[in-house]
Amino acid sequence: MKIKIIGKELTITEALNDYVEKKLDRIDKYFEDAEADVTLRTEKNEQIAEICVISNGQRFRAVTEDKDLYASIDKDIDILEGQIRKAKTKKEKMMREGTLKNVEVISDKILEISNEIIKTEYYEIKPISPEDAVLKLQEKPTHNFLTFINVETGKVNVIHKLKDGKNFGLIEPEA
Repeated sequence: MKIKIIGKELTITEALNDYVEKKLDRIDKYFEDAEADVTLRTEKNEQIAEICVISNGQRFRAVTEDKDLYASIDKDIDILEGQIRKAKTKKEKMMREGTLKNVEVISDKILEISNEIIKTEYYEIKPISPEDAVLKLQEKPTHNFLTFINVETGKVNVIHKLKDGKNFGLIEPEA
């Protein structure tokens, strides 16, 4: 990793230089070839460390301030490591989801399945009130909707979670 350390209104001592290089080893393990720009400065009573890591067109940046410069550097490294892990996980997930999930192979030809029902689930619909349906839906955090027979009307209704994650919508047939 190429490291460039700049001190603004602050002289970079050998101890500071060694400390930054030692801490950036934690970041270096994630990349083959990366550059790090480290800016250390003092404003009033605060010690500010800014670290920017660039690798493969990706840029990760952290800026923190603390009374102690070493603590500020440690916080930056923790932030950068979190950002890098998140980006790496996101990239791996995208690669995994880009696989041949919805593809059927027939005699060495790849055909994409579309506009067909490929999975069917069966479940029992019970007559309950909309309030009870909300409670039942809250019991299953992975489900987004619940179909039920409304006790009051005797018709099939659907209760669903709204995008805000806090409220619910009720779908009732008109006729």
